[in-house]
Amino acid sequence: MNTAPNYTTDAERWHAVQARDQAATGHFVYAVRTTGVYCQPACTSRLAKRENVEFFSDSAAAEAAGYRACKRCGARQGTRRIELVARACRLIEASDSVANLDQLGAELNVSPFHLHRLFKAETGLTPKAYASAYRARRLREQLDTGTSVTEAIYEAGYNSNSRFYESADARLGMRPREYRAGGQGATIRFALAQCSLGAILVAQSERGICAILLGDEPEPLLQDLQDKFPKAHLIGGDAGFERLVAEVIGFVEAPALGLALPLDVQGTAFQERVWQALREVPAGSRVSYTDIAERIGAPRAVRAVAQACAANSLAVAIPCHRVVRRDGDLSGYRWGVERKRQLLARETAPS
Repeated sequence: MNTAPNYTTDAERWHAVQARDQAATGHFVYAVRTTGVYCQPACTSRLAKRENVEFFSDSAAAEAAGYRACKRCGARQGTRRIELVARACRLIEASDSVANLDQLGAELNVSPFHLHRLFKAETGLTPKAYASAYRARRLREQLDTGTSVTEAIYEAGYNSNSRFYESADARLGMRPREYRAGGQGATIRFALAQCSLGAILVAQSERGICAILLGDEPEPLLQDLQDKFPKAHLIGGDAGFERLVAEVIGFVEAPALGLALPLDVQGTAFQERVWQALREVPAGSRVSYTDIAERIGAPRAVRAVAQACAANSLAVAIPCHRVVRRDGDLSGYRWGVERKRQLLARETAPS
C-alpha cells in the first residue's frame, strides 16, 4: 500500500507548503491572495497565513485566476521543466518494469540525453537511480503490510528474485525476511557508555556499525534502537565489543583521527549520496547545505540535503556536524547544537 502523499487534497498541499517539500514541486502551485503572487511548494518566501492561500494544479491555472509568478522561486521560469520531470517520475512509478531512457524520452517527446540531464538537475538522481529507490520503497511498504517476500518482490516491480537479491542487502540493510519482521532473526550487538558529549550508544549489525547515537540520557538512545529494529535480537556487547566501543569513543573525542571500522549505512539512494559526500569533507572543514547539494549534482535540493543530515544515525562517522548555514551559523543538529559546536572546536584545535 503506497502511503506517500499525492498532493490531491488541500490538507496534503498545505502540509507540503509548510514543510517546503521539494518532492511536491510539479504537483501544484499555491497562491497568496494578499500579495497576488503564486509560488512553488518549496519556495523559501515567508509563509503566508493559511486563510490567504489557495491552490492550483499548475502555473497556467494560477495565472488564469489573475496571479503573477513569484520571482524568488521562479514559479513560471522552469515550470515546464519541473512538470516534465514530474511526468517522468509518474511514468517510472507506474511502470511494471524499469523504463529505459529511450522509452521515457519517446513518451515525453524529448531526447534521452536532455531528459537525463534535466532529471538529475531537478531530483539529484538519474532516472535509473530514482526507479531503484522507488522500487525499494515499494518493497518496504509491501513487507511492512505482511505480504510474503516473493509477492512483495514482484509487487515492487522486480522481474525476478535473483535481480532483487543482488541489491537486497544494500537497500534493506539485512535479509528481506528479517526486515519484514522488524529485524526478526537479525542480531545487533550494542553497548551504552559515557563520553565527554554525554551518553553514547554504539550498535553493530553483521555488516558493520549501524548506529552511533548521542544524548543526555542512555534510555532514550536504547529506545531509538529498539524502535528501528523492534524484533531484532539485541544483545549487550561482550569484552571484545567493549573494545570496539572504546575505539568509537576515542574517535568521538578526536574526530580528526578517523574511524577505521566498517559501517552499515542504510538509507534512501539520495540520503546515501549525501552521506557519502559528507564523509569526503575533511576534518576541520565546514561546508553549507548548498555546497553538499552542488557536490552531489542536485543544487536545488538544499532542503532535502538538510533532511538527510537530520536522518543520519551514525554521529561523527558521517560528519553532518561539519555542515553549517551559508552565513556560518551552526543551525540545527540531531544531537544538539552544543555538541556540534564542541565537535567542530575539537577538529580545529591545535594538536
